[in-house]
Amino acid sequence: MSVKGLTVAVCTHNRLELLRRALATVRRAKRPRGLRTEILVVANACTDGTEEWLTREAALSAHANGWPLRFVSELAPGKIHALNRLRTLDIEDLIAFVDDDHRVDRLCFESLVAAARRFPETGLFCGRILPDWDGREPAWVHDTGPYRLYPLPVPRFDLGETARTLGPQGPYPGGGNLAVRREVLQRAGPFRAGFGPVGHNLGGAEDIEWVRRALSRGERLRYVPGMIQYHYVDPARFRLRYLLRKAYERSASVVRLEETGAAGVLPPLHMWSKVLDRLARLAAHAGNPSARRFYAMRLAGALGELKGYGLRRKDARHPAVFLSQ
Repeated sequence: MSVKGLTVAVCTHNRLELLRRALATVRRAKRPRGLRTEILVVANACTDGTEEWLTREAALSAHANGWPLRFVSELAPGKIHALNRLRTLDIEDLIAFVDDDHRVDRLCFESLVAAARRFPETGLFCGRILPDWDGREPAWVHDTGPYRLYPLPVPRFDLGETARTLGPQGPYPGGGNLAVRREVLQRAGPFRAGFGPVGHNLGGAEDIEWVRRALSRGERLRYVPGMIQYHYVDPARFRLRYLLRKAYERSASVVRLEETGAAGVLPPLHMWSKVLDRLARLAAHAGNPSARRFYAMRLAGALGELKGYGLRRKDARHPAVFLSQ
């Protein structure tokens, strides 16, 4: 399966400064030879001047070689609406997703296209997402002791230096550094309603749900270590309030996506024991800041799992609803 063109797709909502930085790194990346390239931005319910800036940038890029830019507006708030809008557009046969808070490595797209050409029967590709540390992060972020926090509130996906095929059992990449052939984007269907962020809330898992569904339908996914993007490190993510909210929502999404099987949709009794255990440990370590942070996040995660079971019950009552786009 040949590769004739590459669309770099970015969904954004009211993060103009980060978007500017992300697009600048896309333009500095090495362009793969022998194919068309473009940048396509889906502006999702933006009210911060993003669309006005994109209008000017698109006009300027029309007279430049390399990375012409175009954008569309999606008024319905929510990332899944932006992603599903993308599926309706005229795009190239290979689509590389870049989050608006990412920095793209210079060889990212060249590595992707080389893999797509070498493995023509593979429809999905993913690479590494690494925190873009800049020295402003607190020291405890790099702690390797007993109270090390993992996963961190800054996304990280790194399976090492060896390329390999990833199967239906995972691990599953997020959508921030995912690439897909156009026909696979259509075959796997739209992104599922009820998942993903709306505005800047901490909803998620819209990408993992979609990747899992694609793999369950026989699509192939390959990990390409040379596809590297760096995630912007926002200092606000290290405040305790954010850490707790993120742990809560992440755990809810993980439980919601699990196969119900024999476990059903009701939380098992041990879940309540886990919540009580986390409470007791938090109280016992109140004088140790590292331990207090660690067990507070574990408590938030346990409560998030309970929320996940509630979402399962809701999903069971209302079978998967997908947007019609």
